[in-house]
Amino acid sequence: MKRHLISAGDLTKDDALLILDTAEELARVSERSIKKLPTLRGRTVVNLFFEDSTRTRISFEAAAKRLSADVINFSAKGSSVSKGESLKDTALTLEAMGADAVVIRHSASGAPHRLAGWVRGSVVNAGDGTHEHPTQALLDAFSMRRRLGGLEGRKVTIVGDVLHSRVARSNVLLLHTLGAEVTLVAPPTLLPVSVGSWPCEVSYDLDAVLPKSDAVMMLRVQKERMNAAYFPSEREYSRRYGLDRDRFAKMPDDAIVMHPGPMNRGMEIAAEVADSARSTIVEQVANGVTIRMAVLYLLLGGETA
Repeated sequence: MKRHLISAGDLTKDDALLILDTAEELARVSERSIKKLPTLRGRTVVNLFFEDSTRTRISFEAAAKRLSADVINFSAKGSSVSKGESLKDTALTLEAMGADAVVIRHSASGAPHRLAGWVRGSVVNAGDGTHEHPTQALLDAFSMRRRLGGLEGRKVTIVGDVLHSRVARSNVLLLHTLGAEVTLVAPPTLLPVSVGSWPCEVSYDLDAVLPKSDAVMMLRVQKERMNAAYFPSEREYSRRYGLDRDRFAKMPDDAIVMHPGPMNRGMEIAAEVADSARSTIVEQVANGVTIRMAVLYLLLGGETA
């Protein structure tokens, strides 16, 4: 593996499988009554979050602590950043404190790439703008592999606000690397201009794609990133692109439903679908800790547990 994890596209198939297989080993630790390993004792992991986050920050914090690393949580609100400190100065401050790994979430696409040039430790991208979120793609692939057996030749459908979704981009790149066939379904206004260069198919008809899907991933409509009217109304969007009970019935019996969270219940996904036995949404949260343990373990060079 490389020293940083900035993009899912940086991972070779062997890299991705190594992370997934390591996570499978570490998942056994999470099932024990004492969930800690001494692997990263004495190492320092900094969570550098310039954007609001609950799941991802807590997940990375839990992962580092289960590997016995020291964790420093840095929130941009109430810090020197709110006084105008630049990302580079923040990076140099962390470097002076001896950070072995920096987990960064930032509203600007490319911020983790810039940070990687300024610090000696490993940089993990926890989401940058509308660019990428590689550990989310890894935990999604891990969740699919555990439910479906393998990913080679599997048909995965990603539905919703692809334009503003870093999760969609990372998933397309990683799932393609792992041999899955990905189809994006969204209104034309919620697809990026460059989608033609992505290694996936594009459809505007959710009902036509569902019967052939092994996994369906619903994306949240990211209203906080929208500065224009991308669809007529929430009701219209839900009617054409929401996964309700009737659409759920069209899916194959062994197909699974996924969502990276947080969900808008009743908009992109119906409550009964989100809570069904074929939904992996709660599993994805648990698997997030495991996959992030595997990433930190491999980047910081811990010996075999």
